[in-house]
Amino acid sequence: MFTKTIAVSAALLVGSVMAADVPITGEVMSKCSIYTDTAGVYGNPTPSTLSTSPQSGGVTPVVRYDVVLADAYKARISTPDGFTSSPSLTDAVIFTGSVTVDKVSDIGMSGYEAAKVTYNNVTEYDLTIAGSTWFGITSAMSYGVDKALPGGTYKAIATAECIAK
Repeated sequence: MFTKTIAVSAALLVGSVMAADVPITGEVMSKCSIYTDTAGVYGNPTPSTLSTSPQSGGVTPVVRYDVVLADAYKARISTPDGFTSSPSLTDAVIFTGSVTVDKVSDIGMSGYEAAKVTYNNVTEYDLTIAGSTWFGITSAMSYGVDKALPGGTYKAIATAECIAK
């Protein structure tokens, strides 16, 4: 019995283990940067529409992607599908929009436009070449059926993201 007591006491001592959690942190700096090159402005070509088209009195927003590491990121740009602020609207609002390659720093990027993927109000580009790419974003909206928009300030947001592959 004395032997069993020693064996149990030894097992309890061996089972007492000290532990500590050691934090490890790191910071990753993206090799993809996004800049607003030109802020957009809605023109009001007819009483029931707004458009960023220069032909409609608007200004097309342009966003620039600078990529340091080729084939590691994709650009995801969403055109507006609603206003962030506007006067009270009582009728249907229909948004349309598109994204196109406006300018490139490397001739090889000219294939981006043909290879883009578009769904809903989102356009994605595979950024396979290091350098800068400028994307033009068009946005237009129509209000009701031949119904004039109320006076006031209308604001909408296009969202540009750089997604690591």
